[in-house]
Amino acid sequence: MDALNLLAEGFAGALTPMNLVWVVVGCLLGTAVGVLPGLGSSMAVALLLPMTFALDPTAAFILFAGVYFGGLFGDSTMAILMNTPGQGSAIASTFEGHRMAKDGRAPQALATAAIGAFVGGMVASVVVVFLAPRLADFSANFGPAEYFALALFAFVATSSVVSDSAVKGLLSLVLGLGIATIGIDAISGSERFTAGSPNLFDGISLVTVSVAVLALGEVLHVASRIRRDPAAHRFTFSGRPFLSRAELKEAAPAWIRGTAIGLPFGVVPVGGAEVPTFMAYDVERRIDRRRPNPMFGKGAIRGLAAPEAAGNATTGTAMGALLALGLPVSATAAIMLAAFQQYGLQPGPLLFDRAPDLVWALLASFFIAMVVLLVINLPFARHWAKLLLIPSQYLYAGIVVFCGLGIYATSGAVFDLLLLLALGLLGFMMRRHGVPVAPLLIGMVLGPLAETSLRDGLLSSNGDYTVFVTGPIPLVLYGLLLVVIALTVRSKIVNRARQDV
Repeated sequence: MDALNLLAEGFAGALTPMNLVWVVVGCLLGTAVGVLPGLGSSMAVALLLPMTFALDPTAAFILFAGVYFGGLFGDSTMAILMNTPGQGSAIASTFEGHRMAKDGRAPQALATAAIGAFVGGMVASVVVVFLAPRLADFSANFGPAEYFALALFAFVATSSVVSDSAVKGLLSLVLGLGIATIGIDAISGSERFTAGSPNLFDGISLVTVSVAVLALGEVLHVASRIRRDPAAHRFTFSGRPFLSRAELKEAAPAWIRGTAIGLPFGVVPVGGAEVPTFMAYDVERRIDRRRPNPMFGKGAIRGLAAPEAAGNATTGTAMGALLALGLPVSATAAIMLAAFQQYGLQPGPLLFDRAPDLVWALLASFFIAMVVLLVINLPFARHWAKLLLIPSQYLYAGIVVFCGLGIYATSGAVFDLLLLLALGLLGFMMRRHGVPVAPLLIGMVLGPLAETSLRDGLLSSNGDYTVFVTGPIPLVLYGLLLVVIALTVRSKIVNRARQDV
């Protein structure tokens, strides 16, 4: 009951006219910035940081929270409409969300994303208020062995199911792992695959890779085929900006599962919402493969609903981890940690005692931000979808321009534009030869985590590899991995037998 009383006091502070204005402004700014390819909530918070010193801390952090959550929806909007995710957390939404848009269901896809974000964010906010200490205890159980097992599970499971050819899936994964190793080794300080170029010493950004492979690669692929089949690239959509009862029934289980998957990852520091969104997508894909009429690859609403709910659930609990533990598990959370320090505050258990008014008003603003985003974005789904009615030559030319602007804005280096073009050609070749993109991106996201966990585990055990198969969590993950491989092999054998009949 103490939490409820404190939360009620927080609502009293967050619902003052000025703080409510800052929530709305933050949601609008976050959505607007998220729509631009290559930009996102982390950049918006960084740009706003020096501008908010005139505000009191409570108003400033309410604004930041609105930007944080709004940025996620903006990223998803462009991921669905243009196959151009603003940040890594929206990559998984492109796979089925963009297919829904191409199939004439762009408003329904955006509505699915908005409701999924609302469900995941609201549940996460409740969890943060009541169950943050237990989630913190759960994260303490993860060490190098657990992280390595999690990464290996994601590598093998995803590569084996996203493509009809396991060889092509593994090839894509190896490409992603190779790109992830480029740069200066953090432990030894040696150069790896930089060809002596100082521009590659810091490695290649995931944003650059995702924008190039997903967005620019798609543009090049469309450009190569548009004269052969121009009608295939003309978008149409129904005017219905809401979900039917059947669509709600289809999406609801995925929203629940995605939320459940995303909640723990806000506390487990694996780099943000990329991992849970991919896991949620993978879970729905596996469930779909058992159905009489599989929908994945054709615009499955569950393939969009689950990642959206997972992403916002992770973001909500990540804010709880930042406040309760001082643990930033994403780039935006890290910038907000710096903002706390600029105001002379240190996130952690003592923050609840030293600045309770700020903490509980901020927690209350999470609930308000979820409602504001739903009110802002759900009615406008139809209008966002009208972007697809722009003639193809102008639409895709605009995507290329925004891709270049977004990447240049993040680094200010011409080299990154050349890198964007090279990786875009790679994405084009992958599409041309049927090589899936998802394993490449998963290799980029989880490659550094797997490498660091492997090396830390070996250093702590004096080179004893058995450290990776001790403990209940790694054994459970490896067991699940064996089950996944067995089911995948069985499925391919059954499909091959049916084709031979």
